Amino acid sequence: MKIILYRTLLFPRSKNILVSTSNETRLILEVGEMDDISELLGCRYPIIQGAMSVICNPEMVAAISEAGGYGLLATGFQSDPDLLVSQIRAVRGITEKPFGANLMALNPDSPKFAEVLVEAGIKAVTTSAGNPKDLVSLLKPQGVKIFHVVPNVDNAIKAQDAGVDAVIAEGSESGGIQGYQGASTMVLVPMVVDAVNIPVVAAGGIGDARGYRAAFALGAKGVQVGTRFVVSKECISHRNYKEAICEAKETDTVLVERDRVRVRALRTPLSEELLKRRGDSTSMPSAESLNKAWTEGDLKADVLAAGQVAGMIKSVKSVREIIVEMVR
Repeated sequence: MKIILYRTLLFPRSKNILVSTSNETRLILEVGEMDDISELLGCRYPIIQGAMSVICNPEMVAAISEAGGYGLLATGFQSDPDLLVSQIRAVRGITEKPFGANLMALNPDSPKFAEVLVEAGIKAVTTSAGNPKDLVSLLKPQGVKIFHVVPNVDNAIKAQDAGVDAVIAEGSESGGIQGYQGASTMVLVPMVVDAVNIPVVAAGGIGDARGYRAAFALGAKGVQVGTRFVVSKECISHRNYKEAICEAKETDTVLVERDRVRVRALRTPLSEELLKRRGDSTSMPSAESLNKAWTEGDLKADVLAAGQVAGMIKSVKSVREIIVEMVR
C-alpha cells in the first residue's frame, strides 16, 4: 500500500480527509494558507465578485455572499452617495453575510463613497482604475481591508507600498476596463506573487472549477470572477446581454478605446464601429448608456463588457450553482 499526501486547493476550510482504495491511501491535508483571503473577507470561499458597474444589483450581491463568496456593489459610474446607502440597505435586507463595494480611484466622488462605506460598517473593499493611495489613507485607519486591482507587476508593488492589504492581479483577458501595460493571467499572477509580500487574488479568464484550481496553482490565494456572474439568474443584465455571452466564441471580444482607458467587450456592430475609429477620441461610457445597453438590451447604446472567458459560458445558472460548481 502506498500513502500519497495531497494539498487540497478546493476545500480551504475543510478538515483533513483520508481516502482509501485497494492499493493506496490518500490523505488530503487542510492547507491553512488558503484561508487568508476568506479570513480577510469573512466569507466561506475565496471568491470575490468583480465590479460590474450598473448590473451589480443588491439581489445578486446578496446571493453571492449567501453562497459563500464576497459580493460587491459598484460605484464607478455613480455620483449620489444616497444611492449607495440605499443599495447597502437593500443587500442587508436579504443577507447577514459580509459584502463590500468597489471604488474607482479615477472617480472624483469615491472619497464620498468611502465615507458612506465606513459609516455603514463595510469591512473590505476593492479599489481599481488608478492609484489607491488617497483611498487607503481614508479607509485603512478605519479598519477597512483594501484589495487593489492591478494589471502589472509595477502597479502591484506600488499598491503594496501604498498600504493595501492584498492585490488582485487581473489578466488582460478579463472583461471591462483594461490597463495599457498588462499581461495575461497565466503570466501575470505568478510574477505578482513573486514580487509582493501580501496576498494575491487572480482575475481574468476564471469561469469554472478548472480556472479556480489553476489560480491557486499559480500562487494566488483567491479569485475574482466577473463575466460568469453577468450570466447568472440573479444578475439584472438583460437577456440580450446574457445571450450574447452564451453565444460568443473565445475570439468574440475586442479591446475598444474609450477616452483614457480601454474596455474589453463583446464583438457587436457598435464595438466594431468604435474599432474603426481607433485613434479618434471616444467618450467614456455613462451610467445612462450602460443602463440602456446592459439592463434594457439596447445593443446600440453602449458596448457589452465581457472577458474572453465568455467563450466557455453556455448557459444561465444561479449564483449558487456557479459557486458550488467552481469549488467542487
